[in-house]
Amino acid sequence: MDTARAEKFVSRMTTLMNEGMVSVLVSMGHELGLFDTLDGMQSSTSEQIATASGLTERYVREWLGGMVAGGVVEYADGKYRLPPEHAQVLTRTAGADNFAAFVHSTALLADRRHEVLDAFRRGGGVPYDRYDDFMALWAGLNAAKFKRALLGQLPQAIPNVDDKLAAGSDVLEIGCGEGHATNVMAAAYPNSRFVGFDLRENAIEVASQNARDLGATNAEFHVCDLATLDSTASWDLITGFDVIHDQAKPREVLSIVRQSLRPGGTFLMVDIHANSDVGENRSHPAGPFLYGTSLLHCMTVSLAYDGEGLGAVWGEQKARELLTDAGFTRIEVKQLEGDPLNAFYVARV
Repeated sequence: MDTARAEKFVSRMTTLMNEGMVSVLVSMGHELGLFDTLDGMQSSTSEQIATASGLTERYVREWLGGMVAGGVVEYADGKYRLPPEHAQVLTRTAGADNFAAFVHSTALLADRRHEVLDAFRRGGGVPYDRYDDFMALWAGLNAAKFKRALLGQLPQAIPNVDDKLAAGSDVLEIGCGEGHATNVMAAAYPNSRFVGFDLRENAIEVASQNARDLGATNAEFHVCDLATLDSTASWDLITGFDVIHDQAKPREVLSIVRQSLRPGGTFLMVDIHANSDVGENRSHPAGPFLYGTSLLHCMTVSLAYDGEGLGAVWGEQKARELLTDAGFTRIEVKQLEGDPLNAFYVARV
């Protein structure tokens, strides 16, 4: 027994115990809108904060105590304050940089833990329709992310794509969700034609309504199982944003994508930047978050449909292998400034 190592690990577990509870309290603060309330206030009493938020003072006061102990909220002379340096990454005005929303996603996934625990014992997985709240949260984050960055990222990932889209191209997004990426592109490139496919009917309804709200008449959305896509060579550009690793049959989907591209076409696959070797991910800044999210969502939704269960941390080596097996002969992998979490795979024949 290495006593020093044991003591160090106990210290780490104590930190984990405390930070785990801070995470729960941050999630509650996000869901209740307390960070947004605090952001608009000077140093205030718990009574003032409760009144401003429309919540019960005793609960607000106890939550504030946890936030003070966790170093999130400041306290002096009976009053509480959310520093602006903290507010910029904890409020809804932060958009895609709202870390409180990311923390909240772990709480939403934890709500499914009993179903995932059952899958440990019996096999199988937890299907998509058990994750409506989680998907709604990520839809909001994706909407902010695509609105802010997508049009700048596309030319960085694919040279000359801007000219081609401006002139007129046929573009398909697989696993489009609520269609935020497709609608952003459709509004920016009115001469191109955009289609989005997703398995979730409710997401397609939202995507279609968003297109109507934007006046994007060049965008349409359809419910579709990606493994059954028509493989006719019909598309100049196919995109997939964090979607392949969730698929039940990723190899079949990639093969169909390859066959669906016109000569000279491009597949842009945006997926988690990671290594296929677990040991190499020990230094990944978001490693535990990604593996946990994969276990509680990405991997299990694939296994729920008797899928391969690649998981979110399938890594670059595995991704290259599957793209090559699908028939792509030219594969570039890029990391773009401002998006450390994702790798941009540009695949051509």
